[in-house]
Amino acid sequence: MKKTFLYEDHLSHDAKMVDFSGWSMPINYGSQIDEHHQVRNDVGIFDVSHMSIFKISGQNAESYLRYIFSNDVKKISSKNKALYGLLLNENAGIIDDLIVYCLEGDFLIVSNCATKEKNEAWYQKHASEFDVSVEYIDNQGILAVQGPNSIKVIEKIFGVEASSLNINECVKVDGVMIAKTGYTGEEGFEVICENKYLRKIWNSAIESGAKPIGLAARDTLRLEAGFCLYGSDMDESVNPHACGLTWTVDLNDEDREFIGKQAFLNINEKDEQKMIGILLKDKGILRPGYEITHKDGKGTVLSGTFSPTLKKSIGLARVDRTVEQSGQVKIRNKELEIEFVSPRFLKKI
Repeated sequence: MKKTFLYEDHLSHDAKMVDFSGWSMPINYGSQIDEHHQVRNDVGIFDVSHMSIFKISGQNAESYLRYIFSNDVKKISSKNKALYGLLLNENAGIIDDLIVYCLEGDFLIVSNCATKEKNEAWYQKHASEFDVSVEYIDNQGILAVQGPNSIKVIEKIFGVEASSLNINECVKVDGVMIAKTGYTGEEGFEVICENKYLRKIWNSAIESGAKPIGLAARDTLRLEAGFCLYGSDMDESVNPHACGLTWTVDLNDEDREFIGKQAFLNINEKDEQKMIGILLKDKGILRPGYEITHKDGKGTVLSGTFSPTLKKSIGLARVDRTVEQSGQVKIRNKELEIEFVSPRFLKKI
């Protein structure tokens, strides 16, 4: 099993380690609920160095990314910013979701660890058309500092005015990239740097008040924020309309061609299912695969959990577009009432 550079540090904090797509990762450091509240109310630090980092180089790097990426990186070129979007196949199915960072003229792609080989093959397949190089970066890691007090921690560690950064803006300090991005719905930052700097940053963040947070809390935090998880809420059988990610497909430049564009344009959104948030009114926990019934249609639970903030079971579901307001979910052969709501259960940022 692969290990991040901070593996021993996790053990020293009594982390429970689990196999996460071939990586030994901390699921929690004691109480998942406490870790969740720590991020919502104060500040936590995550080791997310299992994520895949690729560097795109060459004078045609921008054109290449405009072709393989659903969003238009022209919006961030030379602007030290990050942009979320999708890799689409020719049928507009989602190969993966990812973030492209443009910092000081360099392009980095950060995506899920489970799709590393598939994505790399896709990148390389199209790289020759643009004369660009695609390099997998294995000597760097990623730390996420998240929570309402994350600014204080970042400013104390790096001596930068982190409060001046807007969402998706990036800055480089002594070779370390700091981006105002995250996966929790809270104000926060993600730090990308060479492995040799990780331990110092990790320890400094903890000394500054951040608590180590595991992947279990990361999942409940992202669910409350309504963020999709690849493999659960979307995959190559799903198009952006069916998972609430239509906004990541930028069609403003009519002359821009990108993979999946024509198939996407041919899809009638009204014929597609939609993604919604669901709240369980009764006792129980929503789990992936549970069937949703409604007098005007049906659906399926994609992700589900107990929300520590709302103290209710919440989930993301894909349902027919005719379905509105409320319905039922089948749990252990019982039909329980659910309320349909916005996927963004906590709209903070």
